[in-house]
Amino acid sequence: MSAYIGLDVHKDWTFATVLDQTGRVVVGRKLENEHVPSFLENFNVLKIGLESSTYVVPLYRALVGRGFRVEVGHPKKTRYIAEARIKSDRVDSKAIAELVRLEALPQSYMPPPDIAALREKVRRRAFLVRQRAKLMAKIRVVLAY
Repeated sequence: MSAYIGLDVHKDWTFATVLDQTGRVVVGRKLENEHVPSFLENFNVLKIGLESSTYVVPLYRALVGRGFRVEVGHPKKTRYIAEARIKSDRVDSKAIAELVRLEALPQSYMPPPDIAALREKVRRRAFLVRQRAKLMAKIRVVLAY
């Protein structure tokens, strides 16, 4: 059976919803993040969808590393989830799976690891330059009196 997967990712755990090709829920389960890739290997996964958040990157890389097709949805453009009346992990993961099944998940760019590392270096340097400027201004104030 071919399946579409929606994952609602949190810091330590993820709620996974597995849909068949007709959109029927096959399985909905809460899993620890490290067990998600092995759980998904039990299915003939066509595509996996995640909503972008702070904790998505490690799981995204683990799934891509195992050969899964993974799409990361842009959280501000995923109105179907954001405007839902009932907000729960079960509902959100089902909505993500449904959007993936319908090819309607708004994409969020996920840079490859080498580009992500370069971005982090630039981000860190910019932070340190701002800190240096603040300290220099404070030193000038202290020396002015």
